[in-house]
Amino acid sequence: MKLNELSDNPGATKRKKRVGRGPGSGLGKTAGRGIKGQKSRSGVSINGYEGGQMPLYQRLPKRGFNKPNRKRYAVVNLGMIQKFIDAGKLGEVITENELVDSGLVRRKLDGVRVLGAGELSAKVEMTVTGASRSAIEAVEKAGGSLTVTSAAE
Repeated sequence: MKLNELSDNPGATKRKKRVGRGPGSGLGKTAGRGIKGQKSRSGVSINGYEGGQMPLYQRLPKRGFNKPNRKRYAVVNLGMIQKFIDAGKLGEVITENELVDSGLVRRKLDGVRVLGAGELSAKVEMTVTGASRSAIEAVEKAGGSLTVTSAAE
């Protein structure tokens, strides 16, 4: 097979519709836009307008509330922390900055929250913004300590 022998599947490509190219094309003069009116002009955006009927986005029920000042935490599981300790990327003292430097967390956002999924066998001292109860218990069971710096539990 050579590059010049390559071809697409039949029907995979379609020719571009060229409008406004003379009367013989079938889409000349008004280019398929009809005569006059708002939709025949350029720069018109009336998507979502349903001709006086209540638009769909207004008919559907609205639910919930998005808190404008909510905290967003970077989430880490204990299993991944153990994996990084085994790989030698994390030491015995773990802070949020060390989690970022090791590559386990991309960015801190409003802080790092540790969750209890996975096993932790290493004895570590951890200081993070938030942690779940199961994560705190698992770290203490392994002989380490987990300090939560903010009011987040």
